[in-house]
Amino acid sequence: MSFVITLFNVGFIENVLFIWLKAWAFVVAFPTINLVAPVVNKLVKIVVTNNQ
Repeated sequence: MSFVITLFNVGFIENVLFIWLKAWAFVVAFPTINLVAPVVNKLVKIVVTNNQ
């Protein structure tokens, strides 16, 4: 998603990959998603199991 937003902002230019990799949003979002997703999945399973 951050790559698509970068493309919208700067267009498909020669160094778009390097511009995208420099973006702080990507650097912060990717590890955060990898850390948070398993916790959220476990919480959802607990809630869904308890409500059935």
